[in-house]
Amino acid sequence: MKPEISVVIPTFRRPRELNQTISSVLAQKGVALEILVIDDCPDGSAEDIVRPFAERGVVYHRNPSPSGGRPALVRNLGWKLTSGDLVHFLDDDDLVPEGHYAAVIEAAANNPGKGIFFGEVETFGDVDLTSEKEFWQVARRRSRYLGRISPRFGLAAQMFFGSTMLICSAAVIRRSCVEALDGFNGSLPLMEDVDFYGRAIRRFGAKVMDRVTIRYRLGPSLMHRPNVQPAVIASYQGMYARYRAERGAFDFYALKVFGVGLRKIWF
Repeated sequence: MKPEISVVIPTFRRPRELNQTISSVLAQKGVALEILVIDDCPDGSAEDIVRPFAERGVVYHRNPSPSGGRPALVRNLGWKLTSGDLVHFLDDDDLVPEGHYAAVIEAAANNPGKGIFFGEVETFGDVDLTSEKEFWQVARRRSRYLGRISPRFGLAAQMFFGSTMLICSAAVIRRSCVEALDGFNGSLPLMEDVDFYGRAIRRFGAKVMDRVTIRYRLGPSLMHRPNVQPAVIASYQGMYARYRAERGAFDFYALKVFGVGLRKIWF
């Protein structure tokens, strides 16, 4: 039976979290799944974690050329090995909510003109969640509003020129869209998911689902490491350069004006 959703899980030395992540995927009901774990660790540390799940269809694959901390490269390796019509790029420490994949399949069937499906991010973890919860509550309100009035241009403008409305694990995307975009931009130091989903939403449109679409585990982040600002600047420069190359200067500056305008009206 052809899988309805292919789940690609890049991993690097997170045994406890990976076990929980895989378990949350296998708990989904009534959906044909293809589950691929891509181990980016040179010593193959995740193989022992995945082995007990093999009889339930979870496939282990070791990256022959470890990325050195570039998840975009690992995701690009993974999706090319899958065959589902929908693809979920799931981080190895996040959890899939109960019933999520069935809801995505229904949303995809009811919205054939949309390529991306995402919704609310629910945070959890052993750190202070106050500010993050507030951030994602605001993101939910903005995404729902823009999803109604401008599911391509407006959502993309917010992604590129405002605060993000999703993390990589929060969205499921049609495989045809991944192929058309040729996957993630592996040259970006950071925020490769913002670039990928921003370009995908601009081109294919998104359905903003009225439900939690990922449980996001909070912990140490590359975005919070010391001296990260040069990498952030380089990532934005790379994102904007690729967008202009793909869609032209007029579209880029129109998107920028709209995005900057959104920043002025949000409260």
